[in-house]
Amino acid sequence: MENNLKVLICDDSVLIRKKLRGTLEKCKCKEIFDAENGTVAVEMAKEHKPDLVFMDIVMPDKDGIEALKEIKEFDENIKIVMASSAGTQAHLKKALEHGAFDFIQKPVTLEAVAAIIEKLLLEKKEGSMNV
Repeated sequence: MENNLKVLICDDSVLIRKKLRGTLEKCKCKEIFDAENGTVAVEMAKEHKPDLVFMDIVMPDKDGIEALKEIKEFDENIKIVMASSAGTQAHLKKALEHGAFDFIQKPVTLEAVAAIIEKLLLEKKEGSMNV
């Protein structure tokens, strides 16, 4: 499933970032960037303009919801997938209200990531056909 996606991973756990990077490499994403917290994620999103962001919700410094809001303020086209092991309905509802593209439960699986990438690629393809 070769694609031209630029993807940003934001999680305070090095292990989770490493595992997700490996999964995204298997999905043949073009470029993959890492951020260890929401503040770094916002800066990297401004700099690299990713197509897709996998954002942990619970992080020190700036949580995923705050980072989501800030990224959406300067680029509403970036698709942000919220990831959480503590995936409560309240977090999900809040993330979707602020423009999250999707929500993924940790531990993240290859199948779940591939499904999100497929959904995004399909949306991009349909969008380009409606121009």
